[in-house]
Amino acid sequence: MIALIQRVLSASVSVDDETVGAIGPGLLALVAVQPDDGEAQSRRMLERLLGYRVFADHNGKMNRSLGDTGGGLLLVSQFTLAADTRSGMRPSFTRAAPPEHGRRWFEHLLAAARAAHPGVETGRFGAHMVVQLVNDGPVTFWLDTG
Repeated sequence: MIALIQRVLSASVSVDDETVGAIGPGLLALVAVQPDDGEAQSRRMLERLLGYRVFADHNGKMNRSLGDTGGGLLLVSQFTLAADTRSGMRPSFTRAAPPEHGRRWFEHLLAAARAAHPGVETGRFGAHMVVQLVNDGPVTFWLDTG
């Protein structure tokens, strides 16, 4: 499982001009599921999303996690993160999970996140989404459970 996380002041996702998820300060996580992902990868990704220290403490050091701050978490499925771009001029998506597998484990991650943390929002799996964000920093990290 892969996630590109961005620390945000706010973020939202819309489908067909309707806002389906929005948060204030927190993390926007674009998430890709890979073919071999399952329970262990989902559990580890949630642990990292909630525990990764990207928020400033009273000294201005990145020592606080989303769990510490209670900020929002916007999870957005994005299979293109798993693209193989090493050659050619067109990405290959063989490293991305098939849609059914991707949906199953993305929704598992989402349910676990909602059970563990307040303020979890999402987009709509498989839909064309418009994501808006106000980046804070910018602070952006690539998380990989593989």
